[in-house]
Amino acid sequence: MKTLYKLLYVFAFLHITACDKPLEYFDINDGDDHLTGKSKYVVTATPVGTEGVADYLLLADNLESGSITTQGNGIEQDGSYRYYVTHKNRFFSMLYGQGNPGAVTTYRLDSLGHLVKVSNFQTETVQVFAPAGDDVLLMKVPRSGNEFCQMYRVNARQYSIVGEEQVNIVQLAGNGERAHFTWATQVGNKVYAPYMSIKGCCGDAFGTAFPDSSWVAVFSYPDLKVEKVIRDNRTSYIGAYFNNGLVETELGEVYAFSPAAATNSSKVTTTNPSAIVKINPSTEEFDQQYFFNIEKISGGYHIDAWTYLGENKFILTMYPEPNSIDGLTRKFAVVDVAEQSFKWVSGTPDDITSVTSINNYAPMDGITGYIGITTASEGSYVYVFDANLATAKKGLKVEGGTITAIHKLNY
Repeated sequence: MKTLYKLLYVFAFLHITACDKPLEYFDINDGDDHLTGKSKYVVTATPVGTEGVADYLLLADNLESGSITTQGNGIEQDGSYRYYVTHKNRFFSMLYGQGNPGAVTTYRLDSLGHLVKVSNFQTETVQVFAPAGDDVLLMKVPRSGNEFCQMYRVNARQYSIVGEEQVNIVQLAGNGERAHFTWATQVGNKVYAPYMSIKGCCGDAFGTAFPDSSWVAVFSYPDLKVEKVIRDNRTSYIGAYFNNGLVETELGEVYAFSPAAATNSSKVTTTNPSAIVKINPSTEEFDQQYFFNIEKISGGYHIDAWTYLGENKFILTMYPEPNSIDGLTRKFAVVDVAEQSFKWVSGTPDDITSVTSINNYAPMDGITGYIGITTASEGSYVYVFDANLATAKKGLKVEGGTITAIHKLNY
């Protein structure tokens, strides 16, 4: 069966899809970069007032001022749901095929700062896509039925599979449920993949009988063999579906957050608090001396997502009401995970309808973060967050679209 999967998926990857763009999009030298020292930002946005329309890729010279528009501008993507990752100075746009194969389109900036397409191929729909070594690690995680998670290493410059493996997620969970990976992060020469324990059946696929535990699978890299599972029971599962909840800092320390949002029959059953925990990479165990109880220090609020700024600083995106994981409007806070300090951010709007999560940009200076915020009254802006001041202000305006991602490329 594994051989059959391999043949099918390799064929899917190597099949080059038809493209309605001119062939000269591919007629460039995609070897080593000879950079000019300049850069541009790729801001993706979904056109306002449309349904089933994919994002546009827009270019901006800076994120702190000015405006860009989706009207007559940008590169339109195929399909309704796109997800993005930047690695090795390449921008990967991935179609979420909702069970069907989806296109993976790769872009770079040419010597004039134009966004050009360098590859277009198909892959099975994946739920995890993360930089690791020279690769983008892809993980197709079934929520029911099939017990195997397929993992692929796609070289970020060759645009082809250079390795693959699978893991039995029912055996990995070991509790009668299945391990559903929320994301993956390279830590040293390994990959840490937090997972939820989910039923995967019974009309309650994402429900669980184990709401008060955390799990992180440790994979060797590049051969993707499970070495161990790191466990803890002071909070709940790490991260969330399509949401990276684990970060390695510049000093090699590993921090992870839990939204404390596990459910059973659609009701939140987690009794542990939303918190930030720490893993010691040398022992590959949770640090029992470290527990940053965000729910307590914030007055009952749960973490929804975070953006790492460097130097142990994070911007937390919080749910709108205490003791709840409901609602679209978000609150924001600055934390220093080393000092366990917490400050609410001022300057964000009240009528938020959309916030970017895993696709934010930070120059890793420990101060600045850029998050896309859309409001009902003013539309979409890139908000500039200052961790030192615990403030946010409007930066680049995106007219005619809802911001979905912010990335940077050099040329």
